Amino acid sequence: MNQTEAPAQSWQESIFSTLKGGGVRQVAYVPDAGHAHVINRVHADHDMRAVVLTTEEEGVALVSGAWLGGQRAVLLMQSSGVGNCVNMFSLLQSCRFPFLTLVTMRGEYAEFNPWQCPMGQSTQAALELMGITVLRASTPEEVEDLVAAGLDAAFEGGQQVAVLLSQRLIGRKKWERK
Repeated sequence: MNQTEAPAQSWQESIFSTLKGGGVRQVAYVPDAGHAHVINRVHADHDMRAVVLTTEEEGVALVSGAWLGGQRAVLLMQSSGVGNCVNMFSLLQSCRFPFLTLVTMRGEYAEFNPWQCPMGQSTQAALELMGITVLRASTPEEVEDLVAAGLDAAFEGGQQVAVLLSQRLIGRKKWERK
């Protein structure tokens, strides 16, 4: 089965522009179709470094280390990856590191994969239980402002922030059999 890829939309480009304009130098990610446009743009930008991860919790350590090294970094992940990070989120609280993650949601709108539902439906609560402020973008018009607000809260205010990109915003997942 192959997942069909939708063309990039303006809100996806605005995420990249906001991160770049906000001084983000490193972007950690586990490959995800919902983040593909931003990932590709970061790879093509000589002032930014894209770092592919084997698992999402590595990204918590990577963005913390980037901050210690004087750079801003962001973690891109899917909602299922939040469950992998819960233990590592204690690093953020204990050390008071600024943190920004952008999370593409699964397990909500028109989900066809039952394995995605439990974590997708628990993502916001899990993040909030770990002391992370959650902002949710459900429409294209909200994305740029919420990502910018998350950047400011994290890197100017020293907070830990997650911007959830709703499954409805990203669109239905469709699988085709070959």
